[in-house]
Amino acid sequence: MTPETTPEPAASPVSPSPEASPSPAAERQVNVYFIRDEKIATAHRQIPASPRPATEAIQALLAGPTEAEQAAGMSTAIPEGTTLNGIVIEAGLATVDLSGDFESGGGSFSMLARLAQVVYTLTQFPTVEQVRFELDGQPVEVFGSEGIALDQPVSRATYEDLTPAILVESPAIGDTVSGPLQASGTANVFEATFQIEILDEAGNQLAHQVVTATSGSGMRGTFDVTIPFTVSEPGSGTVVAYELSAKDGSRINEVRIPVEFQP
Repeated sequence: MTPETTPEPAASPVSPSPEASPSPAAERQVNVYFIRDEKIATAHRQIPASPRPATEAIQALLAGPTEAEQAAGMSTAIPEGTTLNGIVIEAGLATVDLSGDFESGGGSFSMLARLAQVVYTLTQFPTVEQVRFELDGQPVEVFGSEGIALDQPVSRATYEDLTPAILVESPAIGDTVSGPLQASGTANVFEATFQIEILDEAGNQLAHQVVTATSGSGMRGTFDVTIPFTVSEPGSGTVVAYELSAKDGSRINEVRIPVEFQP
């Protein structure tokens, strides 16, 4: 397969755009998607500012989570040894060709999770809406011994059951942040409303904001908010996103993202 035969798109709005004329050593940030608490979770990677960011992003995905990300509960369902043969992007469809190792081992959850990881990583780019899989150059219609149908292109919506109610795509685990915090991602929560708070290392609240996604109550919407906060010195902290239960007001669907603060 010829890798990425069409010009590559810019990264999604949650990632910084490259400079108009980057130097050969310039980098850009992209998202890669791992598994945390049996749901999709976002990590950030710096990749070369090449014309093929989808290829670079998938290569970063295949490398797996860092030690710090693993310590925070991230893992990958993609089998070790899986390699990328190539990617072709045309008319909103990315055809990704992976080595046969991608199909080895694991039960139904692992099989679905690894597919979702690839789909999420590719569909962050605005010219990719759907994904089709190949293994060693051969189209995949039924995936693995679990018999997962892949005879039609798949999208993020295919893996809604593996997507957390609140998917924070920025910040990600281990990011260095300073005030104001830009938080973005997607959510499928009651009446599209949830909470974000910023805590210092001791658990003291530095900021709190009610967030409203573009849709909710069964439909996944997007959110992108700016949350003012300040710190006087570098340190560790946590960004916490959660929904308040309509039944009893308790916290549900909580996501905790450890970060580093920079004044």
